[in-house]
Amino acid sequence: MNPVIIGNATLYLGDCREILPTLPKVDAVITDPPYGIADKWKGGSSHGWGKARDEGELRNDWDEAIPSPETFAQILSKCKEAVIWGGNYFPLPPSRCWFVWSKPERNFSLAEAELAWTNRDNVVRVYDGPRSESDREHPTQKPVALMAWCVSKSKAQTILDPFMGSGTTGVACMNLGRKFIGIEIEPKYFDIACRRIEDAQRQKRMFA
Repeated sequence: MNPVIIGNATLYLGDCREILPTLPKVDAVITDPPYGIADKWKGGSSHGWGKARDEGELRNDWDEAIPSPETFAQILSKCKEAVIWGGNYFPLPPSRCWFVWSKPERNFSLAEAELAWTNRDNVVRVYDGPRSESDREHPTQKPVALMAWCVSKSKAQTILDPFMGSGTTGVACMNLGRKFIGIEIEPKYFDIACRRIEDAQRQKRMFA
């Protein structure tokens, strides 16, 4: 359970339920857990669906069930602020500040928007942006610009993502000069996250 340290990022390969109790409190959690909607997901015949179909088995295995209430309690106990994408699928407390990702693509078989639950005492905020990036490496990978938007809404200096996936939250944190702690259970995606976060730090240093 020894972490990989890459500049301002501390990355753990393992189950967040085992690793979270060993971590100190952080300023914020920004994360995108499994939504538990694998049985609702359907592919199409165009608009990038060839790649999506190839990823279907892996996506469905990853997205079969949501985290337990105990896991969410663990996560929320570690932070002052929380942004949890897919919050409408989870048993979380009422919130008056939701983040909305509005996607310009319409009449598509997947959702035209996604919702993030927050514990912020604020109003609903909306981000307009396309549903994916051409170089995505995880079946449910969020765009870097979206996660950077989430990070920029907070003054938090240390941000935790217990469902790191391919490391997009970490890349956003590196781009914005924040400290990042990430946890990922799948070795393949952990390795991708390490590479992407290292690349982000290298580019930051070059421009600096």
